[in-house]
Amino acid sequence: MKFADFILVDAIRTEIKATDKEGVIREMVQSLLDAGGIQESEYEGIVKAIMRREDLGSTGIGRGIAVPHTKHVSVDRLVGTVAISPEGIDFDSLDCEKVNLFFLLVSPPDRPGEHLRALEHITRQLKDDAFCRFLKQSRTREDILHLLDEADNNVYGK
Repeated sequence: MKFADFILVDAIRTEIKATDKEGVIREMVQSLLDAGGIQESEYEGIVKAIMRREDLGSTGIGRGIAVPHTKHVSVDRLVGTVAISPEGIDFDSLDCEKVNLFFLLVSPPDRPGEHLRALEHITRQLKDDAFCRFLKQSRTREDILHLLDEADNNVYGK
């Protein structure tokens, strides 16, 4: 699986305006809506599903990274987005540090393998310090797309 398989280019956000966990999730789900990845009528349900997942345990995995995700019946394919917060946001991360990099996923419940492969791809790439450093420094959608493309083409060796 590659980022190009599920990241909606028009949903990428280079500067999150939210200042808390729910605000980040709302902003990212809104970006999926704006990009045509989800239906407006499903916005609240998807936000609530992601927040329920966060209640089970934070998807703030440490090192300034969070991967909020859920499965939802309203989507017919895996969709995702990337967002950056240059200042960092308290996301209840495992290491108690602020989060700068966010990858959000929403997938159909009947495709758990696809959901897991996307999560695996994201976490594998995020283990690379150079990839994370360059992503945190990205200020344009084009910069982010370039890095995702390089990751898809194994430039970072993972």
